Amino acid sequence: MLFLRSAAVCSWRVAAVRCLCSGHTASRSTAAYIQGQSPEPRIREYFYYIDHQGQLFLDDTKVKNFVTCFKDKKFLVFFFNRLRLNQSGRYQKDFPFLSLCGRERNFVRCDDRPVVFTHLTHDADSGAELLSYCGGADKLTVQFRPEALYMHPGSGRVYHPCSGMTGSVGLVRSALAIELSSHFVYTTDESQSGQPTHFIWNGKQHELTNELADI
Repeated sequence: MLFLRSAAVCSWRVAAVRCLCSGHTASRSTAAYIQGQSPEPRIREYFYYIDHQGQLFLDDTKVKNFVTCFKDKKFLVFFFNRLRLNQSGRYQKDFPFLSLCGRERNFVRCDDRPVVFTHLTHDADSGAELLSYCGGADKLTVQFRPEALYMHPGSGRVYHPCSGMTGSVGLVRSALAIELSSHFVYTTDESQSGQPTHFIWNGKQHELTNELADI
C-alpha cells in the first residue's frame, strides 16, 4: 500500500477491505465502485465515509460505529492532512472530497462536513485554545475563534471555520456543541430556539460574526 508508511496500519486497512464484498454500490450513493479498483495502470482507488461524529470508515462498511471506524492517529493525521475538494473529474458528485497519496486516490463523502471538531485543547507552547478534529488530537487542530461559532437556524448544529481546502466550514460534534451551548447569549425578545447573538468565553462576551451563514 502506498497510503501509509506504517505497516501495521496499512495491514489494518487491507484487512478491512478484504472483509467487504467487491463490486458494492456505495450506500446512500449512486456511484458504483470496487474498493481498491485500478482504473489505470499502477493507480488504486478507495472510498471512505465520515460521519457527524468525525469518525472515518471505509464507505462499504455495513455497520458504522466506534468499533469499525479507523482509530490509528498516524493514519488519521496522514489522511486528513491531504484531504481536499475533489476536482479530479471522478466521483465528484457522490464523493466531493479526495485525499491523495502518491498513486492512491482516496475518495471521501460525509454525513455533513468532512472536518468535525471533537474537543477543545491547548497549544503546549503558547497556551492558545485549539479545536481538534477527526481523531488527530494535537496533530489536527485549528485556532479556536469563539466569535466565529455559528448555529444553523434550521438544524441547530454548530459550525466553526476550518481550512479552505475542505470547504472552509467544520462541524462541531454534538457532544462538544452541547458543552458550548450554555455560553451562547440570546436577545431578550427571543427564546433559546432563536439565533444567538453573542458567546461568552473566558469571562469575555464575543459578538458572533455569523461569517459562515452564507457558506
